[in-house]
Amino acid sequence: MRLANKTALITGGNSGIGLATARLFIAEGARVAITGRNQETLDAAKAELGPNLLAIQADVTDVEATERAVAAAVEAFGKLDILFANAGIPGATPVGGTTLAAFDQILRTNLTAVFFTVQAAAPHLNDGGSIILNGSVHAVLGMPGYSAYAATKAGVRAMSRVVASELAPRRIRVNTVVPGATRTPIWNRVAPDAAAMAVFETRISKAVALGRLGEADELAKAVLFLASDDSTYVSGTELVVDGGATGSPSGAPIYR
Repeated sequence: MRLANKTALITGGNSGIGLATARLFIAEGARVAITGRNQETLDAAKAELGPNLLAIQADVTDVEATERAVAAAVEAFGKLDILFANAGIPGATPVGGTTLAAFDQILRTNLTAVFFTVQAAAPHLNDGGSIILNGSVHAVLGMPGYSAYAATKAGVRAMSRVVASELAPRRIRVNTVVPGATRTPIWNRVAPDAAAMAVFETRISKAVALGRLGEADELAKAVLFLASDDSTYVSGTELVVDGGATGSPSGAPIYR
């Protein structure tokens, strides 16, 4: 098993990519602490994944709550080997139709909270550990209406390089996984039922070289690579998992 005797903390680990990653990490031998805001989905994750999972209710925008969650994970499982700063929220912020509060909420959740999650966890990480940040193709796509979200993910991209430099003396690797459109609950706001999701997926898939949305399990496998000893000489970089949407856009079905 690739994570035998390892301990991991995953923020936003109660759904989507975070939950898929927790599931895979445990299958690979890790003990995993997850955080999330929704107690019901935390309880469901705990019921599914069993004694090697610690589920902690915490809002990543609350720095003190994050620090308490890190402390609880360390108390339960010992020092950390892996941090996956995954928690984030979607949200449109079109020019001319956005309030300061809406813009600020996305920045606080997707960027500021990532930094303070890393800061809280860093003293408790074993030397030689791994930090993975969750980015997005929105950092480079220029998607209309998503200025705040894109800015946060561009910020995560830049921040990962800085933190990789800061923690290099401790041999802690810092990388970013960059999902493209992935089938997770993040789309519930724009596609609230199966019929709407089918329409949405058909439209989005036309711009993806591989012609489909990604699956959360596929993203989890990329995170596993960055978390495991298979990537011991990988730091300060990005692993893009987007079906070719940004690397080979001319291969997308819309151009065929």
